[in-house]
Amino acid sequence: MANTTTKKTNYRWIICAMLFFATTINYMDRQVLSLTWEDFIRPEFHWTNNHYGTITGIFSLFYAIAMLFAGSIVDKLDTKKGYLWSIAIWSAGACLHAVCGVATQGIVGIHGAEALRAVTAADTVAKITLVSMTLFIIARCVLALGEAGNFPAAIKATAEYFPKKDRAFSTSIFNAGSTIGALIAPFCIPALAAKFGWEMSFIIIGALGFVWLGIWVFVYKKPEQNPHVNAAELEYILQDKAEEEAAKTEKSIQEGEKVSLWKCFTFKQTWAFIVGKGLTDGVWWFFLFWMPSFLKNNYGMKSTDPAFQIAIGVLYLIVMVSILGGYLPTIFIEKKKMHPYDGRMLSMLIFAFFPLCALGAQPLAHVSYWVPVALIGIAAAGHQSWSANIFSTVGDMFPKSSIATVTGIGGMAGGIGSFFIQKASGLLFDASEAGAWTVFGAHGIHAGYMIMFSYCAIAYLLAWIIMKALVPHYKPIEL
Repeated sequence: MANTTTKKTNYRWIICAMLFFATTINYMDRQVLSLTWEDFIRPEFHWTNNHYGTITGIFSLFYAIAMLFAGSIVDKLDTKKGYLWSIAIWSAGACLHAVCGVATQGIVGIHGAEALRAVTAADTVAKITLVSMTLFIIARCVLALGEAGNFPAAIKATAEYFPKKDRAFSTSIFNAGSTIGALIAPFCIPALAAKFGWEMSFIIIGALGFVWLGIWVFVYKKPEQNPHVNAAELEYILQDKAEEEAAKTEKSIQEGEKVSLWKCFTFKQTWAFIVGKGLTDGVWWFFLFWMPSFLKNNYGMKSTDPAFQIAIGVLYLIVMVSILGGYLPTIFIEKKKMHPYDGRMLSMLIFAFFPLCALGAQPLAHVSYWVPVALIGIAAAGHQSWSANIFSTVGDMFPKSSIATVTGIGGMAGGIGSFFIQKASGLLFDASEAGAWTVFGAHGIHAGYMIMFSYCAIAYLLAWIIMKALVPHYKPIEL
């Protein structure tokens, strides 16, 4: 039962903080590979850009498939248990990467990292590459299986603890964990890999998830059942209930009624979310997985160089501005009296222009590495602001019982889009380098980056136009 003190408690922000730390850990686990593959893993297993693109692409594809079902599983298990299972699996998957090296050595019969690096025979190199790739793909798939539950569970928890007008802001706060994770990672992961070996960097970062899991068990209860949520805060959290009840008709989906996974695909609102995620999620993952390689290919930076670490850190520090992106709809809603959906769509249109900065990343790279760092930082900030708002559109139009399911469908679309971007990136970079391409003045591998940055720049405006065409005005789901 909730307490009855006059002053409103703020336990919902403790829940938001837990979601923030979970997302931070999520992205640190995800980024260990991108920060170790060039300098530590690639020489040991003789990977090319295409090999790396295949591994990250399959991770994205498996993540997409898992997202399709993760949302409905979270809805069935409910928020607390769903999150517990999710983070336990992805933390185990993160630690599993550490055994790939030893397992590769055992399978190919060559012991020691130095011995693997020294191999030059083509058939043996091919065997090392194939075995190591297969093992890393297995580990990445376990990681993806668990990570697929993070956002469906987090969005569901946000819908349970925040009224509609605050959801985009609270989502932007916990979603900032992805930025903080990406910001912290370059300062600690390469250092761990250099001091203890790349294997330990996976184990240490992966173990953080088990610490979070132990805290979540005691922290999370639904607001109606939480003794730390008093009557005033509960009333604030449930302030939309009267409006939601008034808006229901005999054909409306009741809040407690489950909507099947396949039924969700019959709604235009679902397809708008699919398009918005499918065209844009891969852009963020491209920045996350390939910016370290971009800095190495353009400026010869290693992940252990202080300049590299500061550059990546500053990039994601710029992205932190996106935390204000979730607050912009609140201004439109409260100050301009706009409907929440209209306020979010206007905000998303504004943020869709930010990634256009990516068009200048490669052409201006010769000026200084700070130029592409700043431009990509602004583009990535636009993505995070976009992401916070597109997640909230689900909570606006779908019943709470189906939010995680629809979020999972959108995540699946984002994962599929990311698969094509990751695989295309690896192929483009190897092909453009080998073929000495020239694209808009960029030569060799830089031409490949020019192509990818161009897509990243226009993806959001294209997605917004299609979303607006599918759902021009606010329309809650009805049977």
